[in-house]
Order: sequence, then C-alpha cells, then structure tokens
Amino acid sequence: MPPAGRAGSEPPDLRLAGLAVAAWLTALAGLHLGSRTVLLVAGTAAGLTTVGAGHLLGRLGCPRAVGRRYGWVAVAVGLGVVCGGAATAARLAVRDAPPIRALAEQRAPVTADLVVRDDPRPIRSAGRPGMLLVSTQLVRLTGPDGRRVHASVRLLVLTTDPAWRGLLPGQRLTADGRLGVPRGGDLTAAVLSTNSPPQRHGASSWAQRAAGVLRTGLQRACAPLPDDPGGLLPGLVVGDTSRLPPAVEEDFRATGMTHLNAVSGSNVAIVVGAVLLLARWARAGPWLAAALCAVALVGFVILVRPSPSVVRAATMGAIGLAALAAGRPRAALPALAAAVTVLVLVDPELAGDPGFALSVLATGGLLLLAPRWRDGLRRRGVPTGLAEALAVPAAAQLACGPVVAGISGTVSLVAVPANLLAVPAIAPATVLGVLAALVSPIWPAGAGFVAWLASWPAWWLVLIARQGARLPGGTLPWPGGVPGALLLTGLTVALLIAVRRPLVRRLVAVVGVAAVLGALPVRLVAAGWPPAGWVVVACAVGQGDAVVLPVGSGRAVVVDAGPEPGAVDGCLRRLGVREVPLLVISHFHVDHVGGVAGVFRGRRVGAVLTPSSTDPESGRDLVRAAATGGQAALLTTVAGARHPVGGVDLLVLGPPYPLAGTRSDPNNNSLVLRATVAGVRILLAGDAETEEQHAMVTRAAPGQLRADVLKVAHHGSAYQDPGFLDAVRPAVALVPVGTGNTYGHPSPGLLARLNSGGVRVLRTDTDGDVAAVRTGNGLAVARRGLPAGRQP
Repeated sequence: MPPAGRAGSEPPDLRLAGLAVAAWLTALAGLHLGSRTVLLVAGTAAGLTTVGAGHLLGRLGCPRAVGRRYGWVAVAVGLGVVCGGAATAARLAVRDAPPIRALAEQRAPVTADLVVRDDPRPIRSAGRPGMLLVSTQLVRLTGPDGRRVHASVRLLVLTTDPAWRGLLPGQRLTADGRLGVPRGGDLTAAVLSTNSPPQRHGASSWAQRAAGVLRTGLQRACAPLPDDPGGLLPGLVVGDTSRLPPAVEEDFRATGMTHLNAVSGSNVAIVVGAVLLLARWARAGPWLAAALCAVALVGFVILVRPSPSVVRAATMGAIGLAALAAGRPRAALPALAAAVTVLVLVDPELAGDPGFALSVLATGGLLLLAPRWRDGLRRRGVPTGLAEALAVPAAAQLACGPVVAGISGTVSLVAVPANLLAVPAIAPATVLGVLAALVSPIWPAGAGFVAWLASWPAWWLVLIARQGARLPGGTLPWPGGVPGALLLTGLTVALLIAVRRPLVRRLVAVVGVAAVLGALPVRLVAAGWPPAGWVVVACAVGQGDAVVLPVGSGRAVVVDAGPEPGAVDGCLRRLGVREVPLLVISHFHVDHVGGVAGVFRGRRVGAVLTPSSTDPESGRDLVRAAATGGQAALLTTVAGARHPVGGVDLLVLGPPYPLAGTRSDPNNNSLVLRATVAGVRILLAGDAETEEQHAMVTRAAPGQLRADVLKVAHHGSAYQDPGFLDAVRPAVALVPVGTGNTYGHPSPGLLARLNSGGVRVLRTDTDGDVAAVRTGNGLAVARRGLPAGRQP
C-alpha cells in the first residue's frame, strides 16, 4: 500500500495501452492507405504475434522469467494491429463496393433511401451559401437505369434546401440527387448533392423525439436572454451552437475553450457527478447511487441525442467519473484503453476524428497527470480545492496540446489560464441548463427562470473568452500538421521527464519566466506591425478581400470583409483599429462579405456603403443583418460619387453603368474605388473583370485611373483588360489571394505582365498581411509574413 496522499506515485498500469494505441493507429492508417495495405500489415503482425506469444509462454515456464512484462506489451500491440486491421479492412471493403463507387465516379443521378445519423449542420461554402451537411446511412440506391443497390454504407448529403434542417437522427427518408466521390480518409462511400426536399417516412425513435422536445424547450427558454450567453448556453448543455454568435465562437477558439461548445466527457462527468453528490448527500447506498448515476447517464445521452460523438463522450466521461469516484486512476487506465479499443473496432472512422483524439487525450491526462500534480501541490501547502482546480485544466491542456497545435498551427499561451478561470462557471451553467431543458415541457416559465440563472455563469465564460482573445501575444505560431504535433509531443514528453529532477525543474522555471519577461514586451511594444507611415494594408484573409485605409489613431476605412469573421477581425486587431467610420462592400459574393461580423466585433461602424447591384441576395442579406445589428447606416453609391472620410478621399469609378450578360455579372458590377491617402493614389478594383475594366477605360477621363498602388482585381485572375492595366500603371500591386486555391489565382500570365512592367507585386498567400508605406524617399512596401505552418 502506498502512503496516504501518494496515490499518484504508483506506476501507471499500461498493460492494455499497447492494444489500444496499435488498434487506433492501424485503423487510422487503413482509412488513408486502403484495405489491401492494412490487411498485409495485419497479416504480418499476426505472424509476429504468434511467434512472440509462443516465446513468451516458453519464458513464463522459467522460475525467473526476464522481460515478461515487455513480452505482454508486444503481444498486446500485435493483437491491436491484427484486430484494428481486420475491422478496418472489413468496413473499407463495404465502403468501396464497386456498384456504388462506379455511380459516384460517373456523378450519376440517383434516388437514395437513407437513415439520418446525426443532426444536420451548416457549413461555409463560397459557392453555395446556406449549405447543410447531413450524415446518413444508406439503405438502398436506385440508379439512373432503375437498378437497385442494397448497401449499408455511410453517405454524406450536401444540400441548400431548408427542409433538411428539421430532421432528427434515426429519421428514414428518400432523396433525389447526384452522387459524387468523397474526399477519403473516412468511411463515407459517396456524397449526394441535392437541392430538393427529402421525402420523410414515418417518425424518428421516441428517444430522438424526446430529445427534440427538450432541446427545443431549452432554445425557447434561452430566446429572451442576450445573444452571447443565450447562444452559448445550448452549446454548453447539448452541443447546439445554432444560435452561437460567430464572434463568441472565434473567441472560444482563440482561447482554447472550443471544447465547451461541444458535448464531451466533461459534460457527462458534470451531470452524472451532480447526481452522485446528491445521492451521497441523501446517504444512498453504493448500489443505489450507481443506479441513479446510470439513469442520469442514459438520460443525458437521450437529451443530447445518441449520436456517435455523444456515445464517445459518454464513454470517456463515465471512465473519468469512475476514476474520480474510486480514487484509483491506476485501475481506470486499463478501462480507458479497453474503451478506446472497443470504440475503434466498432467504428474505425473514430480513429481519424480529432474530437475522439482530444477526448481520449484529455481523459488520459486527467488520469495520468492530474493526480500527481494535485498531490504535489498539496504537499507544498496548496489547498485541496485549489490544487484540483489548477491540476485538472493544466493536465488536460498539456495532453491535448499536440493535437491542437497540429490542427491550428498555433500554441495558445492563454488556454490554461482561460480554462482555469472558466472552471467555476462550467458546472453551474451545465447543471442549470440541463434542469431548464427538463423543466421546459411542463413549466416554460420556470425553465425561463432557470435559464436566466444559468446565463450568469455563461456570461462569465463569454467574458473570459473575449478578454483572452484580445490579449496581444496570446498565441504563438507553430508548425502545423503531423510534423508539428509530433514535435510538440516530443518536447512535452522530454520536458515531463526532465522536470522530475529538482535542478532541471528550477532551471525550466527560470528560463520560462525569463522568456516571458523578455519576449512578451517585444511582442506588445515593438511588434513591428503596422509599419510607420502605412497608407493601405491588404489583409491575409484567405481566398477573399479585406483592405484597410488609415483615417487616424485607431480608426480606418475597411473595404470588404473576407470570407469569415475571424480573419478580418484578427487583421484589424493587429492594426489597432477600434472604430470603422465607413465599411465599403464592393459586391455581395461571400468571399467579400462572409466576414462582415468580424468588422463589427467590438468596434463601432458608422456606415456601410454598398453597390446598387444586390446580386447575390444571400450576401446582401448578410450585410444588412450586420448593419442593422451594429446600428450602422446602410448607404448605396454609384459611379462619380465622392466619399471623404477624414484623411481618406474615396472616389467611385465603377461600374460606369450596370453591366448584364457578362461572364459574371456580380463581379462586373463591383464597386471600383480610387482612394487618396497622404497623397498616395490607391485603386481598389474589387472583382472587376474584363468587361467592367474595359467599360471604365472607355468612360474615364484622362489620368483618372492612374494610381500608385493597385489592389489587383479578382485575386489576380486571368480576366484582366490590358488597357486597364496600362491606364493604371501602378508602382505596387497588392494581390489578396488564398493559399492552395483551386481557381489558379493569381494568373502566372498576369504576374509576368506586372513584373515585366517593373511593378512590385505582393501576395497575401505568400507574404501574409501586406502594406504600402509612404516614406520620405517615396513609396515602400512591408509584409507581415505568415506564421509557420499557417495558411490564411
């Protein structure tokens, strides 16, 4: 027996860890390499495991068997490879059935009988706003020739029809559409694209209908609350983020608190843990307490809908709760490994799910690291409650850090303190939210009151995320992808081993403090961005436009908002823009208006200037909603109008008249502006293509199009009028364009033409945020650069 208070010093029981990790990695490899490769690996592992098991049994006959423990580990790894390979290969063989694969490759029109697997969720699509993604299970497929194919495979539905929004998991339906080939890396057999509503057959199960009633009741109870806490609360309780404002979502992502917006093992542990505390308070026996916890677990799974992600979360939460109740993390680790093995064998697609990896790693961190750190803090005089509060988020964040770094390409410096500050509010918000959902069908007024109580801890979470996201230097760039994750894993393991020595521990503490004290002031005071004398910045927002013109200290004119809110908001933060007296929208394509909420985030916007053309209407409605919500005036302009704002003089040059029947009418009716800032002429060409550019050349007065800086039209596409470029004759060309775009932007021919004319070309896909700067010697350029491993 270990001494009291030193449970964390027991060596972890890792006998089943090799089985779980091997099955997991084998399934992941099989999803990407195919069934033949994974079967070959599994067969080889089966042979080696048989030999290893025989060798091990022979050694066990000896009185003093050497390496017995490692022999069992080797056997477990071999079994994991065999089982993971066999399970994955079997599922891949079904996924790649020739009849369905042939129809997908032909993009054939089909009729599909489906069962919904999970809630429909909206996704961003530059070409099709309002796109929904629905995960389904195929039952039967009817091809264009009338032949029917019966198969139980996974099929993704992409649709813009709003009739798909109200579907419940378990709902049976029929849909017409066109098949397509999936991207791979999972068990999806095909993608069905449809713009028609589904034909429903019967109702969903009673559990799903009950969940729908409770979730709707929770949304209704949260409707009167302010947008931020009212939108967050359903996400905290049941993972419903349909009302979550984009600003809050971005803030949670920046501070490492995104896990609170989805159902995870911590949600399960909080709800079931509350029931356990009540049972103990009522002096219930262990069997009764266990029964009540089991009922609460089943009820919570029904409330949030028994989708695969929820079942995974329930499994992880139950393991964590069992370890907490038993006080034996050593016994819980084999249970975690066994659960991982079973889940991966039942559903190999989980092996490639980042949410699954984060759940497992967080649970493992709580079992392996948190008890040791908690006990170490207690031995140093830290109160028990505070020691627990410090150890739990730090252990979870450290365990999840490599995966988060690989996905995001950043390492958050504020994640641990932000999650630590959030700890006191998570449990009250979750428990009160669940109570509001349960009460809502029988007492709506009471549910509203309970939701109002829950909104206060939810408001605290919103405040933490907002302030943490606004801290300069809150995140550090890091290599993305698998190399970045492996690098951080290696550094983390090395650090954990090294700090076991007191001297190394003190050295790490001194170096860490010195690095923070030395680097943070540099990042805050001498960040080098924006450059002194800047007159225009093209923001790196991906495949889209966002241009900033300085008006004064903390004030700027913004032209377009990029495809999503976080990118343009980040650019404006880096420039120190706190007020936007004028936001100009060149046209309403989503790559120019999708991020409009990011311009309004924490800033006062005086007015929004738009073109007379309203196509497409979805983009126009998005801009109108943002202007209305931000209490900004909505104005329309035409060619010849002048809009002076402080030291920025804006002249509208195009379109000179409405254009119709062109290759892209929305592009060819974009606003083209000539801005004058500190004597520098800047031509902002929107997405104007050949037709609008030619029309401006023929209508413009001599020298009217001449500019020092050109924001190249349409991300540098090939649709440029040579006469227009000759009329502008810029010294600097800024090209806002996204990394790895599929449009061929920017055009090599256009770049060659600009370079041959002596134009200095800067691109946001390779240079990050780019600026033109007025100096005493003329015009200069500056680039902020892209963080390592990041793509705008």
